[in-house]
Amino acid sequence: MMKKLVIASGNPGKLAEFKILFAPLEIEIVTQAQLGIKEAEEPHHTFIENALVKARHVSRESGLPALADDSGICVDALNGLPGVISARYSGWPLSDTRNNQALLEAMKTHSNRKAHYYCVLVLVRSADDAQPIIAEGEWHGEIAREPCGEGGFGYDPLFWLPQLGKTSAQLTHDEKQVVSHRGQALGILMEKMKLMLA
Repeated sequence: MMKKLVIASGNPGKLAEFKILFAPLEIEIVTQAQLGIKEAEEPHHTFIENALVKARHVSRESGLPALADDSGICVDALNGLPGVISARYSGWPLSDTRNNQALLEAMKTHSNRKAHYYCVLVLVRSADDAQPIIAEGEWHGEIAREPCGEGGFGYDPLFWLPQLGKTSAQLTHDEKQVVSHRGQALGILMEKMKLMLA
């Protein structure tokens, strides 16, 4: 029975989110940062490969089950970019503001504004788990012509939701959790885990 799970992240926001979600399953959540584990390299061209590398790395270093996510925004007119390099789109040091500016610049000449956020979650029970639990989510919208809203992070100020008439950055945390790519993937993951633990 799984009693403790390491999140392959040092992000305090993610930790708080996962703690709430896993509480009903009575699984203690810690981050790799709390255990002093360095972040894994993300050398692959697909979200799922990068998430799997991160999960296996953290499980190997901690000796515990591990959960990793990899996510990003994929823009139709840019052939799926920024994609797996979403966080590093404008280079180093990492900056959401510069990434958003770079995306707006890249979109200047495009009329097709369609885009989607993608998230994959990978849970391994051990570093060599041959059957990882995998859950995916997609959230479709468009790229706005200028940033709007103060909430969220990443590309949220540019991710326009026509059906809601606002950007992701204008949603409350609870509203976003219901419809977002990560929220969808987490819902699927929790259902798979409940079946596993039944």
